[in-house]
Amino acid sequence: MTGERNGGDRDPVLDVRDVSKSYGAIRALDGVSLRVDNGEMVALLGPNGAGKTTLFQLLSGLFVADAGSILIEGHDIRHNAVPALAAIGIVFQQPTLDLDMTIAGNLRFHARLHGLGRRLARQRIDEELARVGLTERRADAARQLSGGNRRRIELARALLPRPRLLLMDEPTVGLDPASRADLLDHILRLRADRHLGVLWATHLVDEAERADRVVILDRGRVLRSGTPAALVEGSATATLSDAFLRLTATGATPA
Repeated sequence: MTGERNGGDRDPVLDVRDVSKSYGAIRALDGVSLRVDNGEMVALLGPNGAGKTTLFQLLSGLFVADAGSILIEGHDIRHNAVPALAAIGIVFQQPTLDLDMTIAGNLRFHARLHGLGRRLARQRIDEELARVGLTERRADAARQLSGGNRRRIELARALLPRPRLLLMDEPTVGLDPASRADLLDHILRLRADRHLGVLWATHLVDEAERADRVVILDRGRVLRSGTPAALVEGSATATLSDAFLRLTATGATPA
C-alpha cells in the first residue's frame, strides 16, 4: 500500500512522493511515498538502518533527495524551502539543548532564530512551559533536568513557531518507560488540541500501536502502510509486533 492516500476531508500537511536517496553505492531510500494529514499521527516504524533518519534529514532540509518530491503544506521543499521549513517543528534523536544555558535561555534563543519578537516570544515561552509543567524551573540550567524533562523542553522549543507538522525522530531513545509513555501521551494531546500533523519515527512497536496510521519502512522501502488494525489483519497475524517482525524478516515486497 505504498503511497496510501486517505479518504475524508483532511488535507495533507506532508506529502512525500517517490523519494529516493543514495550515498555512493548505498541506496538509503528507494521510492518512498507517505502522507501525513492535519490532525493525524503517523508512526514511521522500522528497524535500525531502515532509512528513517535519512528521510528525516530530507524533511528537515539537511539534505536533498536524488529523486521524488517532498511537499510540506503544499510547498515543494526543493523549490520553495523557506515556507516549507517554516511549517515544521523537529525533535531530533540526539539531544540538542545547550546544557549550560537556562531553560528559558534555550527557548529565547530558538525564538530569535525564528524571528519572533520579544513580546510574542515571551508569551509563547510562558504558554509552552506551562503546558509541559516546567514553569517553575525556567531559570534552571538545562543540565539540571532529567532526560524526560529535557525532551519536554525540546518539544516546547519545536512548538514555539507554531508549526503545522511535528517531526519526532526516535524521541524516546534513552528514556525510562514512564517518561516514554508520558511523552507519547503529550504528543497525542497536542495532535488533537492543535490539529497538528505528527510523523513519529520509532523502532518500538508499542509506540506505533497508538498512532492513527503506521508506515513500515525497511531497507529504504515502504513495505506496508495502514492503521495498526489493518496491518495486523492484512498480515494474518495476532499483533502489530508479529506483523512487523514477519514483514521485515521476510523482506516483503512493497504492496
